[in-house]
Parts: sequence; structure tokens; C-alpha cells
Amino acid sequence: MVSEKTLHGTILYGPELEVIEGYIVIKNGIITEVAEEKTSSGNIIAPCFVNAHTHIGDSVIKDPILGKCVDSYVERDLSSLVQPPHGLKHRVLERTPYSELVESMKHSVMDMIQTGTCAFSDFREGGLTGILALHEALRVYDIECRMFGRPKSIHASDDELRIEVENILTDADGLGMSGANDMDIQVLENIRDVAKRKRKTFAIHAGENSRSDVEKALSLSPDILIHLTQADNADLKKVADEGIPVVICPRSNFITGVGMAPVRDMLKAGIDVAVGTDNVMLNSVNMFSEMELLSKVFGLEDRQVFIMCTLMGAPVLGLENAGPIIERNKAKVMILNGNSSNLAGIKNPINSIVRRGRPDDILSVII
Repeated sequence: MVSEKTLHGTILYGPELEVIEGYIVIKNGIITEVAEEKTSSGNIIAPCFVNAHTHIGDSVIKDPILGKCVDSYVERDLSSLVQPPHGLKHRVLERTPYSELVESMKHSVMDMIQTGTCAFSDFREGGLTGILALHEALRVYDIECRMFGRPKSIHASDDELRIEVENILTDADGLGMSGANDMDIQVLENIRDVAKRKRKTFAIHAGENSRSDVEKALSLSPDILIHLTQADNADLKKVADEGIPVVICPRSNFITGVGMAPVRDMLKAGIDVAVGTDNVMLNSVNMFSEMELLSKVFGLEDRQVFIMCTLMGAPVLGLENAGPIIERNKAKVMILNGNSSNLAGIKNPINSIVRRGRPDDILSVII
């Protein structure tokens, strides 16, 4: 049976987010027509968010103590929170029952959908079991996910490690490694080689709280780099020359106290930059919050911010026929109420969605 719907309103059209008044036609989940036409609708039809880096497994430990409090100031310790294998996150994940882990991830997935996200990528800890838990959490939701697993047995023999990685890659889209300082570089190279042979993605954190692991991460020829908060211009030139996309996590970097990623320099170097909310234990999955921060604190132009948080995630994650609102693309759109108490009277929808948009402005999400 053919499913068809027509949406009227102000449309953020195409790769440049051209603001037009008109309608879009969706047949069986595909955009078949976009046309300009006068309309009385106050709705805004926009591309959905792509949350390009998450850890939804740690949904089981939301908002932990971040460090020692001294004179009303919290001395934050990123390593004690998330560094494998003994960081707080990993200790909690190790003792969390499987059913509780799955249930907590379901809540985060639903929260993503409700806040306008149509696709996300997740770095899943816990080896093959972690990947299978994510599959189970996603079973009833129509949201695209790129799953990047990692082995549990990092001190196993080469053959045992290879077998574990191969098993993970049977059910995952690739590997998402913690960082080049967290494992022996030869082990990482072996893991990387398995991913490349399987034609799967190899992604890795780099330069989050120190640039000491950036060069080693680059030596692995990764497909995606996460953070690069401490990268200098020489690092960024190498990243740009190798055509490696970067996913930044602004709120996460602030709450862990590692600073601000050099986003302006990344863009100036020609790097493709997408955005993620990172660990659910530290931040909600609300991409509106990332946009407001990038606009008001980083000082980035609003259109660029919106592109990074929506359109750019699709090519970075390898999502096919996704991203901009154009004919023949998948219909992954959010419909916002331009007459809400928050958005009523706005003159520039892109500026306003980026600076003041909220989940409660969303009328519907089509994914």
C-alpha cells in the first residue's frame, strides 16, 4: 500500500538550507516533490538532527559526581570518569545487569527521537554483548544507528583478540576505540587491520584532554576522529590532508573541563565537522543544546551550526540518501511550530532554531 503525505510550511531546503515557503510530498518514506507555494501554515519543516557521537550505554549512571569539590569549585577528573578499564563508567557498566542496560538505552533512544534526532552513532563498550544489547534496545524504534563496538579482552592473545573483533564486526558497523594512549599501539594496529579487511569503519577518540595521542591516532588512518579538543594547527592540517572527518562534542568538553575544540580552525582547514552529545551520563541527547552553545559561546555562524548538527552527520556516518530536504532523499524531517510561544514572531528561522529552539517546539518527527 502506498503511503503519501504532504507537508506545508517554511522549508529549510537543500544542502544550503535555502528558506522557502511551500510544501513537500513524501511517498513511502521518500521525498518525491518539493515546491514553492504560498501557504498559511506557520510550521517550519527542517532536516532532523544526526547525533554523530554518543555513548548511550552509560545511561545507567546519569550525572555522577564529577570530581572533588574545593571552595565551591569542582576539580574535574576525566580519566576517573571514563578511561578504560577502571574509570567509573566502565566499573558501573561491568556490574549492570543486561536487562537494566537495555532498558536504560531504550529511554535514551526515545529521548533522541522526541528531541528531533533521526540517526546517531554509538561507541558501544562491552564487546559483542554490548553490541547485541544495543540491537535489542533499537528493536522497536525507527531510528538509524551506526554501531561502533570495541573488544573487551584487550590483553588477550593476538588470535583471541582477532576472533573477538571479527565477531563484533559481524553485528556492528565498525570499531569505536577509546584512544591511542589507552592501548598498546600494536594492538590497535591489529584491531584496525581487522576492521579494514572487513571494510568496516575504524573510529577513535583523539586529543580530548591532551594532544599527546593525536599523532598516534593519525598513524592508524582512522575513518573518523572524535574530539580533537587539544589539536593544534599542524594536527588539523594533517587531518584535513588525509580527509578525515571530525566529530566534536562541545557540552561534553565543557563538563569534563577539557576546554573548547578549535572548531573555527577545523572549518578553515576544510575539515568536515559533525556534532555529538557524547556520554549520556554527562549530557542529555538534546542537540538543540549543542546548537545554542556553538552559536553563543563558540561564536559560529548559525547556518554553519545547523549544517554541522543535521546535514553533516549523514556523510560522516555513511548514511545513504539522507541529510538535506531534497527530492529522492529519505524523509527525515522535524516539523516545528513557528507559532509556539518560543518561536512566534521570528524573522529568520535558521537563526532562531539554532539560538532558541527547544524540543517542545517540535510538533512531529518523521524518520
